[in-house]
Amino acid sequence: MKGLWNVPAPAARGEPLPGATLTDLFWNAVEARGEAVWLREKRLGLWRAWTWRQVGQAVREIAMGLVALGLRPGEVVGVLANTRLEWLLADLAVQSAGGVTNGIYPTDAAAQVDHLCRDSSTRVLFVEDDEQLDKALEVRAGLPWLEHIVVIDPAGLRDFEDARVTTLARLRERGAAHDREHPGLFEARRASRGPEDLAILVYTSGTTGRPKGAMHRHAGLVFSARSANQLLALGAGDERVCFLPLCHIAERVVGAYAAIDSGAVLNFVERPDTFAENVREISPTVMLAVPRVWEKFHSAVTLAVQDASAVQRAAYAWAIGVGAGVADDVLAGRPVGVWAKLRFQVARGLVLDNVLRFIGLGRARALLTGAAPISPSLVRWYLSLGVPMYEGWAQTESCSIGSAMPPGQMRPGSIGRAAHGVQMRVDEATGELLLRGPNVFMGYLNQPDQTAQTIDAEGWLHTGDVGTVDADGFFTITDRLKDIIITAGGKNITPSELENELKFSPYITDAVVIGDRRPYLVALVMIDQDNVEKFAMDRQVAFSNYTSLTRSAEVQKLIAAEIERVNAKFARVEQIKRFFLLETQLGAEDEELTPTMKLKRRFVEAKYAQRIEALYR
Repeated sequence: MKGLWNVPAPAARGEPLPGATLTDLFWNAVEARGEAVWLREKRLGLWRAWTWRQVGQAVREIAMGLVALGLRPGEVVGVLANTRLEWLLADLAVQSAGGVTNGIYPTDAAAQVDHLCRDSSTRVLFVEDDEQLDKALEVRAGLPWLEHIVVIDPAGLRDFEDARVTTLARLRERGAAHDREHPGLFEARRASRGPEDLAILVYTSGTTGRPKGAMHRHAGLVFSARSANQLLALGAGDERVCFLPLCHIAERVVGAYAAIDSGAVLNFVERPDTFAENVREISPTVMLAVPRVWEKFHSAVTLAVQDASAVQRAAYAWAIGVGAGVADDVLAGRPVGVWAKLRFQVARGLVLDNVLRFIGLGRARALLTGAAPISPSLVRWYLSLGVPMYEGWAQTESCSIGSAMPPGQMRPGSIGRAAHGVQMRVDEATGELLLRGPNVFMGYLNQPDQTAQTIDAEGWLHTGDVGTVDADGFFTITDRLKDIIITAGGKNITPSELENELKFSPYITDAVVIGDRRPYLVALVMIDQDNVEKFAMDRQVAFSNYTSLTRSAEVQKLIAAEIERVNAKFARVEQIKRFFLLETQLGAEDEELTPTMKLKRRFVEAKYAQRIEALYR
């Protein structure tokens, strides 16, 4: 495939780095690579490079700063920030100090920050700026374990003073001084954690209730990072983009930790709104993203072609047609003829390479997609451009490693084969996909019952996905045992938590939240007839029957306000964007309701499919 696609070959790798813990792996990389560039960030319009040695110095100072604050081995430190270079510095410093890192989404509301810090007994919390600091201060009084807050970017806090709040710069200064005063202490802290010790917490929404803290050991992180690199043969010559949330397992393991093992350069985008521009500047050789990102790239090209001249549109149509023909042969396992290869190279030189450069993938040799299902036609489109896209499947509980499409054996619609060192099988009784390997998590923090339901006595992880496996070992997901929603952006959301909040409203009897594989959440709402009728009569709202009541503007505004009230308790990505009211008065005899008068999720999704689709137009 390398010769066919004419993309850079995998970067050469040296001898594998030793290290049984992530901390050892990192510091061995610092020692081995020294002055080589590892991280790059864009600030104020300029790219700044960090060598391995510079990163090591910063991590050591932050780690010793945490020790000076009183952090003890095994205690938890939270990071509440967007993806940025300092996020990774803090993560590596926490682990180098013998601590445990707990990532928190920056879009989380204050109530969610409270739950995550309370559940994990967080002792120190890194926050990005004054906005995130406000959330922490709002809930700090109810968190007796939270002793210190560290602000990464203190702009706007010039006159702010708090004895328990410091800045990252001051923490580094304190750490450097503490290091000089206590020779040998840093090395002792580095060695305080072993391969089977807890390294990170990743909170994920499960089938019920609030987010649960998935516990990952050092050995599992090292195994998973090396597994990702083995699939793609990543090396020091590769350029990666770091932009997905680092509190999510995918970017953390397949992105940052895999780069520690491989030596690939990790580039941090400046801001979310400069993402497209930054990717063009970086021109990564390998890129991991969720389906929503790949869809946006495709949309950008489609819109650009529509605005192009007639000649340009015709050239694109011809070139992508040539690429599609070659892609079809490759996907079908047929040999690509000499004439087809020649036409494809011409198409690339005239059109397709320009398209790839337009979206920042001019040097890409492989694209990775995961966290949510992707359309096979989109995989085929990228292959038509000349870049293979490999779909992977995993879960937070499997440390972002599960199955993956083997290079050269792409089968769109499948999730590939079990990764090296991982066992996968289909349960004969339920059809559920089961997974076992060194990457399986330790369990859920403070929830032994949930852990026992997820990992059986033989060590098999029960994934909640139903699927099949063919004679060649390729797995396909056909359904979900869980009601969990995975949005097009890869965010895991438990609909029951939102639905339960909605049903606290006196005007809402029941609701079904929908959004699996969708860009945002929508809701079907069944109103409480008596309370809404009283609301309408008190305000002299005219209505003749149940249907007209649900259609009245005042009732629509009432329910919209109730939804906004619930939305305020959740992160933006978890909020309901649109809704519609069921216009039929339902009773026990109606198929939409269970015997206990609850809406049937799958039934209403199917029955009201057209109205649901309208909410996404």
